[in-house]
Amino acid sequence: MITINQVQNNHTTNNEGRYRHLFVIIESLNNELIPSSLEMLGEARRLMDDFNQKYNLNEKVIAIHLGDGIKDLSQDLISYGADAVIYVDDPNLKYPINKIYTKIISQIATDPNSIREISPEYVSAFKKPRYMFFLADSIGRHLSSTVLAELDSGLASDINKLVISDLDIKHQHKTKGETITYKKTLEMYRPDFSGFLWTTILCLDNKNPEIEKEFHPQACSIIPGAFQPIIKDTKRTGIISQYRPQFNEQDLKIKVLKQELVKNPVQFENYKIIVSFGRGIKANPEDNIKLIEKLAKLLNAEIGISLPVSKKIFHLSEKYESIYITPNRVIGTSGRKVTPVIYIAVGISGAIQHLDGMKESDFVVAINPDENSPIKDVCDVFIKGRMEDVIPVIIEELGKLSGRIKEKEIQVNTYGKL
Repeated sequence: MITINQVQNNHTTNNEGRYRHLFVIIESLNNELIPSSLEMLGEARRLMDDFNQKYNLNEKVIAIHLGDGIKDLSQDLISYGADAVIYVDDPNLKYPINKIYTKIISQIATDPNSIREISPEYVSAFKKPRYMFFLADSIGRHLSSTVLAELDSGLASDINKLVISDLDIKHQHKTKGETITYKKTLEMYRPDFSGFLWTTILCLDNKNPEIEKEFHPQACSIIPGAFQPIIKDTKRTGIISQYRPQFNEQDLKIKVLKQELVKNPVQFENYKIIVSFGRGIKANPEDNIKLIEKLAKLLNAEIGISLPVSKKIFHLSEKYESIYITPNRVIGTSGRKVTPVIYIAVGISGAIQHLDGMKESDFVVAINPDENSPIKDVCDVFIKGRMEDVIPVIIEELGKLSGRIKEKEIQVNTYGKL
């Protein structure tokens, strides 16, 4: 067990000087920056501004961008918070190929010459970045793992909160049972399975003399939507540097001949109403999903789910599991943010991570038997009851309302003919 306490002292670790700067790995598509990359840059800017002020240093936010025809995007990265951009513009990098990207990013991260123009005062001792950010998407999750394996350090995945601080650590393995101060530690937070608690992940050096080893950079992949980009400032200035890697025959063995953009099959943005369900379906999962499905059809609504449900915690037929228990239906910081006119939360208790994904809905209805559930505090209408009892009543009333509307339409059409 690791004991963590905030400390306020000036202890200097013996690795000071070898690890500098925060490297942010940028992604783009069709020569357009992916918005989530700008979110990472925004958080990096905020963190390093505080970092430099707190520790009286001059470390940089360095954007690393690989691709073909991407040079002109460098100034935008400066405008969105980077102090410097190291770009690699080459036809061989038109499509992300993990093997090549891993090799180039690892070269940049360990080459003192890559930062010579950016921060000459740190070049002589530079070994690796202090911190490193990747996107927690299909490309970034894979790339972050292979790059950090190459750099021989640890990785925290799917992070949505970050803090840099000094920590007192006492750990049998890491510190041989003694309390040691770890300076400038990146605390990386992610929601646990319940969605109500945070898991804190630390990438710590081994201070135990018997197994002494340094682990840098401290790195993570960041969930899209977890942070906000800073306001674009076209007056910001920074250093833009081109890195020229050397390719060999082995590097270029794999080629991507064609790339097609596959749209997300769940288009929440096309619906004014979203009905989401959580672990409250547990009494009879498949029958309850059928009820929710019927309600959504009557309302012309799309269906979402909470994160725990996506972990396949219920036994369902292949049909319902393949349609509804999928990551692209997850709403929250670990999934997607939605802004419907009406949001109906069925059997969802209201973990903060889920609330963050739907808090911009115009009107929220919650159905839950627990009147003390957190979602009660954020909804406009709270219906206390089991979904098995409440939803059939709503469906029945909607059916009556629909019948009356059709009856009026028939009367109007009849009078019109007369």
